[in-house]
Amino acid sequence: MRRLAVIGNVNVDLIMGPAEPWPAPGTEIVVEHDELRIGGAAGNTALAWAALGVPHEIFATVGSDAFGRWLIEGFGDRSRRWIVEDAATTVSVGITHPSGERTFFTSRGHLPDFSFASAKRMLEAVDLSGGILLICGSFLTGHLTEDYPRLFDWADAKGVDVALDTGWPLMGWTDAVRAQALSWLPRCRFLLLNEIEAASLSGISDRDEAGVALRARMAEGGIVVTKLGPDGARALGAGGEVHQAPAPAVEVVDTIGAGDVFNAGFLLAIAERRGLTEALVLGTRLASRAVSTLPRVYDLGDDR
Repeated sequence: MRRLAVIGNVNVDLIMGPAEPWPAPGTEIVVEHDELRIGGAAGNTALAWAALGVPHEIFATVGSDAFGRWLIEGFGDRSRRWIVEDAATTVSVGITHPSGERTFFTSRGHLPDFSFASAKRMLEAVDLSGGILLICGSFLTGHLTEDYPRLFDWADAKGVDVALDTGWPLMGWTDAVRAQALSWLPRCRFLLLNEIEAASLSGISDRDEAGVALRARMAEGGIVVTKLGPDGARALGAGGEVHQAPAPAVEVVDTIGAGDVFNAGFLLAIAERRGLTEALVLGTRLASRAVSTLPRVYDLGDDR
């Protein structure tokens, strides 16, 4: 099995809801559910791998406060190399809605201070040669994101395939943001986006055409994966072939982090050298299981 690792945003998530309608300013509402948990795209992916017993590494930073210590404790030995920033830990408050959508309020916190120097200290301490590195939370880790070219150079030198999940830009998909994100694609082996992100990055609303356009910007052998929520996922393979997997029918409880959990299942299958269709199936099954359970369960059943 190939080595697996993730680098990016780990933060505290406070999930509350459902809220409907949105409260007027100056008022108060009571919601049925709240949960304080480890979050962030990198955190969600690593939690899924850990629950499945998958060997992996996670490279992250935390703030120098009680929340930072709580996150370090939550990841145990895998957090021993993490960098503690002189800042408060980033906190995201996620408000869920009956439709399944959610709204986030995220503090600046420690994430923008994550630097390539910090990343390299952690990366050089382990052997990822020939492995897969998922880069995520791109629009939250400010300093590190500016140094992505150096991170890609490091991965190339180690023979590491990069998988990229940008997440949603805080200021929206402006021309400058699109240009920056598109410049990363030639350095990536896998691009993992949801349908709206793929359309926004490519500037093409049709999901098939968007996938083709994005893959054309990647190096030879690049693979574009589009996460389609209740419709499953599809991938445009290295040879241009289309792979698709439906999502199991489940009663959704909480969709926060669903795409991150999909990434965990998909990349696990790739690391085990399974085919693209099987990787899509594992990703959708793992994500569907997670979003339909409370407390959240990561389980592939017979598929593992």
